[in-house]
Amino acid sequence: MSGERSSAAEDEVGYEPTSAMKRRVVGLAVSAAVGGFLFGFDSSVINGAVDSIQEHFALNAFVKGFVVAIALLGCALGAYIAGRLADHWGRIKVMLLGAGLFLVSSIGAGLAFSVWDLGLWRVVGGLGIGIASVVAPAYIAEISPKRSRGGLASLQQLAITIGIFVALLSDALLAGVAGSASSQLWFGLEAWRWMFLVGVVPSVVYGILALSLPESPRHLLATGKRDEAKKIFATLVPADHVDQQIADIERAIAEDKQGAKASLRGDRFGLKPIVWIGIILSVFQQFVGINVIFYYSTSLWQAVGFTESNSLLITVITSVTNVVVTVVAILLVDRIGRRPILLTGSVGMAISLGLMALSFTFATKSGDAVSLPNPWGPIALIAANAFVIFFGASWGPLVWVLLGEIFPSRIRGVALGVAASAQWIANFLVTVSFPPMSDFSLPFTYGMYAVFAALSFFFVFFKVPETKGMALEQAETLFTNARGRQRGPQVRSTGDNA
Repeated sequence: MSGERSSAAEDEVGYEPTSAMKRRVVGLAVSAAVGGFLFGFDSSVINGAVDSIQEHFALNAFVKGFVVAIALLGCALGAYIAGRLADHWGRIKVMLLGAGLFLVSSIGAGLAFSVWDLGLWRVVGGLGIGIASVVAPAYIAEISPKRSRGGLASLQQLAITIGIFVALLSDALLAGVAGSASSQLWFGLEAWRWMFLVGVVPSVVYGILALSLPESPRHLLATGKRDEAKKIFATLVPADHVDQQIADIERAIAEDKQGAKASLRGDRFGLKPIVWIGIILSVFQQFVGINVIFYYSTSLWQAVGFTESNSLLITVITSVTNVVVTVVAILLVDRIGRRPILLTGSVGMAISLGLMALSFTFATKSGDAVSLPNPWGPIALIAANAFVIFFGASWGPLVWVLLGEIFPSRIRGVALGVAASAQWIANFLVTVSFPPMSDFSLPFTYGMYAVFAALSFFFVFFKVPETKGMALEQAETLFTNARGRQRGPQVRSTGDNA
């Protein structure tokens, strides 16, 4: 999905959109970001079900981790093909495809009769989530003004965190009503099955919202539907600026066609350096182990002495914290900038993960039961939530912002798909490896995540320049030409480029 050079809310002569136009842009961005809600819901709904699934199907640690992680392989494939599908079919049809796949997956997983068909349905859901994870931020970028692009792009991560919260809250409520996740609830189905079936609701809501969205003006112009694009711009741009907006996008589309044969290939390990930056940002976002908290935290807290109900409550509180700090990041990203927030987040994550590793060195084991003596139990709990705070306020939302900014328009769709796929694969590797690694050594596991958090600091410090307040083509040029970290004052633009 190639990005256009002009947004729908302001142009180079510096007009101010009306309040109604601003609300329209925000409304479209919020609706599109519901795809992120599905991502968060799907990725965390298994948290409350994983122990019951292990018991029901008699799984060992490796297969348990594989069932949790296998959806991420579908996510990687969905992310990889999303750009091509969206360019061919349009953004809205692809959003509907994602909603449909997640709907089918929710029903199939809830009624699974074996671990293997459960895995299959999770892959199907992963395809839908991977598609939504790429199409939603691309759509948002295509309608957002540059001055608020960071905040609007961060809505994707906010929706992800809300999805995580709702999934974990519904897990806790269902387990509470049934007595435990393994107990029967309604119609003879165990509570853990209803945890998946609840996913039908957000998938239907996302489909309905997608039907209410207008197609991306850029896609309409790229497919020759100029009159339709003009009608949409009339709701986003003052009338005397509509023609300029259309002209800017058509010029960008022509340039994209000239570069249609552009390749990701480069002389550095087979890919262009800018593509590697996107891949490494994505991998670091996952290799700090954030999804261990949201996939396995209930099992983890039970393992160190908390009851199932208390473990679910702790996990819900953690997810609420994640939502709050993501809102903070959205408010600050276009004021403070990308680099300072990322660097602060890396330091905070490294320290909190180091404390978790230290805490688990004091764990004692009696048979299969593991416990943390005082004060290390509370320290581990505080450190885990501090880790979520630092991640949610920095690397969680800002990686998505940067992935929408750094790639040249002629390769943006393909490059974004590759980076998102790398993120899903990294997520898969962390998720599938955690159960056997935790059986081996929790201090080693969290210590390794702390090392990756520390390395992420140096990567940002030396390789990621500041892009706050820049037009898209300025940001992508800065990254393409960057050699080490940016020095001196940041470049600003009065142009209207999203």
